Amino acid sequence: MEIDHCEFPDDRLYDLDNNVWIRIDEKKVATLGITSVHAALAGKLKQVKFKPLETFLERGRSVATIESIKYFGAVRTPITGKLIEVNSALESKGEIASNHPYDEGWFVRIQPSQLDEEIRILTQPRTNEEKIRSQIRELRVRCFKAFPDYEMWEIGVDCAAVLVRLNELVNQIAINEVVHIISDDPTADIEMVRWSDQTGQGVLESRPEGKLTHFIVRKVK
Repeated sequence: MEIDHCEFPDDRLYDLDNNVWIRIDEKKVATLGITSVHAALAGKLKQVKFKPLETFLERGRSVATIESIKYFGAVRTPITGKLIEVNSALESKGEIASNHPYDEGWFVRIQPSQLDEEIRILTQPRTNEEKIRSQIRELRVRCFKAFPDYEMWEIGVDCAAVLVRLNELVNQIAINEVVHIISDDPTADIEMVRWSDQTGQGVLESRPEGKLTHFIVRKVK
């Protein structure tokens, strides 16, 4: 399910107050991760620190701390249980959780001890769509198809000048890195399509927002 461009897969349950999800497997083990809203709020993660394995965690306690340039916070468990596995890949590449919060960006696995009671507190997005929309507005987050590594705020700048700056930036960054461009030029959408055709670089998303347009560009070569 997608709500205001933020994804909420239907095959898991959510703690919307803490912006985390869990998915229960056939062995009654819970995999836990952050939502797309949490990922957008935190920004590209630079550091993830987990609680030690075998730690017994009560509902609402932190399983990990996360940090980016603009954010420091906790990932909290919505269920009580023992911490049995962590996604150690996030310790060196926290951006995996920023870019893929619902699959390879999972955080921990927990052996629940009170699942039958606590699962009733969790929810599905289809029954809480308005709450999620309100939260996205209040937090002022934007979910994009790829998480930006760089930002270009080009308000009041002719699109031709924006593209010159974009070319300079693309020449400096690594393949697969992503640029978020905000422009108020009414011709920007057409010019970005032309730029992509000429350069072979990918425009992943073009999103109008009032008088502005947001573009997500990925360097592919």
